[in-house]
Amino acid sequence: MVVTDFLSKGRRDISLAYFNHDTGHSKHAEDFVRAYADKHELPLLVGKCSTQKGKRSFEEYWRDERYAFLERIKSDFIITCHHLDDTLESWVMGACHGQPKLIPYSRGTKIYRPFLMTPRSSLLRYASENEVDWVEDPSNDCLRYSRNQIRHRVIPELLKVNPGIRTMVRKKLLEKYRSI
Repeated sequence: MVVTDFLSKGRRDISLAYFNHDTGHSKHAEDFVRAYADKHELPLLVGKCSTQKGKRSFEEYWRDERYAFLERIKSDFIITCHHLDDTLESWVMGACHGQPKLIPYSRGTKIYRPFLMTPRSSLLRYASENEVDWVEDPSNDCLRYSRNQIRHRVIPELLKVNPGIRTMVRKKLLEKYRSI
């Protein structure tokens, strides 16, 4: 919602895309986005899970389904709101498996993540200062998902050991994407 507000103030022609992950919270979030799109007269595309989960984790399943939906959208430029804290979480998750990796700046030829170096706290501050409403998915607090264990248990401990870990990850992003 912060990115939508930010781009709207820049007088950009924007459309919204929402992916319904078919969870208990998804209908509420979809209704919220639909109401926002209606109020601001913005086009809205909605996708929903369309295949079986199979042996994938829920995180993999939802990510695969979400990106398949985004790839089907007829647009040359799609922006997601992945931020620095998402990057840190992914880097730590990868490190736990021996392969620390950064979230790429782009996926394919049309999906871009321009907020990778922006801390979540900056997005929350923008939302507060600009009265931008949003909805939180309660599953983000569910510790049965690996990412949430990293987010709520591991990273707070890492920040005690290295309070500058976000800065280190940001520097890695700058090194990797310097030419963009």
